[in-house]
Amino acid sequence: MNDENFYQKGLTREEWDYPFPSDDHHRSGIRFARRVRLPRMAGLATMFFPIAGVLVTQPVAGGWWLLLVGWAFVWPHLAWQLASRSADPRSNEFYNLKADAIIAGIWIGLMGVNAFPTAALLMMTSMNMMGAGGLRLFTAGTLLTTLAALATLQMASIPPLFVSSALQGWLTLPVFIFYPVLFAWVSYQTAIRLAEHKRRLELMSTRDGMTGVFNRRHWEDLLRNEFDSCRRHHRDATMLLIDIDHFKTINDTWGHDIGDEAIIAITHQLQLTLRGSDIIGRFGGDEFAVIMSNTAADSAIAAMSRVHERLAQLSLPGAPLVKLCISVGVAPLTPPMGHYREWLKAADVALYKAKNAGRNRTEVAA
Repeated sequence: MNDENFYQKGLTREEWDYPFPSDDHHRSGIRFARRVRLPRMAGLATMFFPIAGVLVTQPVAGGWWLLLVGWAFVWPHLAWQLASRSADPRSNEFYNLKADAIIAGIWIGLMGVNAFPTAALLMMTSMNMMGAGGLRLFTAGTLLTTLAALATLQMASIPPLFVSSALQGWLTLPVFIFYPVLFAWVSYQTAIRLAEHKRRLELMSTRDGMTGVFNRRHWEDLLRNEFDSCRRHHRDATMLLIDIDHFKTINDTWGHDIGDEAIIAITHQLQLTLRGSDIIGRFGGDEFAVIMSNTAADSAIAAMSRVHERLAQLSLPGAPLVKLCISVGVAPLTPPMGHYREWLKAADVALYKAKNAGRNRTEVAA
């Protein structure tokens, strides 16, 4: 593929050079705690009303009302502070989730296992546990909720009723509707971020950080695949090896910044001239390689002639006096070649032939 699309994706060189922090585990834990924070805040706030709707019918002390207000509106912020200030935010957040399960069990017991609010609490804690820690955390949370509910029923001497009034059902209904949608939205956002992270990792593993074209390792993988495919389907293909002439002199005279500018300029000229199906790779400091599928040597030479003409009229913004020239070795795929490295070797011989003949020229393998 032509790598011009790479520059249209919004990735800058600074993003490629972004250093992975030494405390990446801590930052990952902070992101995890932040993902849990919003569902906890919204879920507990909406659960305040159905639980309050049950408690007004129960002979409970005023302290329980203070606990309900603190649990619904203060605990989410406190849990976030505990996790974000912890040395291990992820582990701390697991403790917070287990605390959620215990407190949910207390409310279930205090409500006498009232049907609708109990179902809503179980739904909420189960989704949180399963989404955050899988089956293991879900099992632990379910056990904690059950034990807390049984202990509360026993200590408060509240008989389980398992029924709900119409008002309690209506107060609980928004929880059943709103919370799964919120949880799905948070999960969707997480999936989007993970997909973007995966895409960036794939780019980093296959692309050259400076130019955005394929790096040598991945380019050689594509070369091997193209070689096998061309031999199997009897297709023409041509390989190009390209070297920037006198690149060391440019670096020594003008500095590495101008050298980098020259490499990027050559890359852009190749991308502007070659087709979208041509596979461009950067082999090293000043060397590029191209695979031109379904292309005879004459067409490849014509394409390189256009590149030579473009470079003759090009000047670098940082060093207008520098004239960029390239030497090109062209190697068509031929039947005697039994391995892709023979094809690569033929292009390398042609490149040295171009250099020995005076540079700034294109030569074809014999």
